[in-house]
Amino acid sequence: MVEAVVDEIGADRVGIRLSPYANYSEAGDSNPEALGLHMANSPNKFGSCYCHMVEPRMVKVGERIETPHSLLPMRKAFKGTFMVAGGYDREEGNKAIASGYADLVAYGRWFLANPDLPRRFELNAPLNSYNRTTFYIEDPVVGYTDYPFLDSSK
Repeated sequence: MVEAVVDEIGADRVGIRLSPYANYSEAGDSNPEALGLHMANSPNKFGSCYCHMVEPRMVKVGERIETPHSLLPMRKAFKGTFMVAGGYDREEGNKAIASGYADLVAYGRWFLANPDLPRRFELNAPLNSYNRTTFYIEDPVVGYTDYPFLDSSK
């Protein structure tokens, strides 16, 4: 399928989003590390532009929050731009970029709740909390366009 899309529109316009550690909707895999590595490596033969991977879910271990798995092997396998998503805040996103763990960080929920997220990150301003109960509902306004912007008068 990737090859067909690359042939049609060009590799520089094709990316792939993967979530090898997902375990919802019966999508879990018995070996997510091997699956993720295979899937990150496969688009290389087509010269795909980017690979966007979702981090494994964090788990609470005692008083600490940990991620028991890492996307680093997939990052090393993929030859194009590598993007990560899943639980990043400003500080952790900056660390991921600075350390070379990723080229880009996606902020889905935070962007939804903060339509001016880049500005808030620039100013290190407080973030609006997102309301998970409004995700994926039929209302075209509630939860998608009703989050406030920073007060620009200050």
